[in-house]
Amino acid sequence: MQIRVGYDITYECQQPTPMLLVLNVHYSRASDMVMPDFVTTDPNVPIHGYRDGFGNWCTRVLAPAGRIRLMGTGVVRDTGRPEPQVWSAREHPVHELPEETLIFLLGSRYCETQLLSQLAWDTFGHLTPGWSRVQAVCDYVNRHLVFSYPKARPTRTAWEAWNEGTGVCRDFAHLAITLCRCLNIPARYCTSYLGDIGVPISPDPMDFAASIEVFLGNQWYTFDPRNNVPRIGRILIARGRDATDVAISTSFGPSTLLNFTVITDEIRDVSPAG
Repeated sequence: MQIRVGYDITYECQQPTPMLLVLNVHYSRASDMVMPDFVTTDPNVPIHGYRDGFGNWCTRVLAPAGRIRLMGTGVVRDTGRPEPQVWSAREHPVHELPEETLIFLLGSRYCETQLLSQLAWDTFGHLTPGWSRVQAVCDYVNRHLVFSYPKARPTRTAWEAWNEGTGVCRDFAHLAITLCRCLNIPARYCTSYLGDIGVPISPDPMDFAASIEVFLGNQWYTFDPRNNVPRIGRILIARGRDATDVAISTSFGPSTLLNFTVITDEIRDVSPAG
């Protein structure tokens, strides 16, 4: 299948404002790109791209005073299959983990491992290590948190989400990541396009979706504590320690979000039957 992805975002800046953007489809999907998702701006400003320390494609712009519109559209080829579940995937003792995974055992801005460690071991320490224990973490987070757009806030941490019992997809991801790290299971934060493919159509506007990747059986696997079922057509944008590393935009100065539209739709074959 092919999936059209894109965004149309408008900010207003009080003064010329440097901005860091993380909006391009992840390089690991480069071979799947049927049409590249170049970043464009209105008004036209110079664009500088680079790869960050996590391998994400990033864009730097100097937004002028006033309004700036950020746009991009691409087409991605996808298998059309649900994300795999590998119940035999094993946990690795810390001394066996590859060095590049160790950073994803540590606490980070939104993932306070020191505050949730006792809860993690009391709740999940007795369970069989491996895929089933990670799934138990996701089941717990999915039950414990109530999804609520009106109660969303960008400063909520995993500890706060657990105490408040509410959040949006990023809060579900942060809490699950933190609990996994407390159990010595590497876990990282992911932001992606995720449309209503293979599931009932949601009445809510499309958005970028947060999920997690967990290191089991010598590779990274996707888990989604918010939806808690394997999904079709998740298109990865960026990975990091938590939402700090993959924010769609970081403004180094005052700015106001005026418009936010996300596109992620399956391209259906509408040609007449021959």
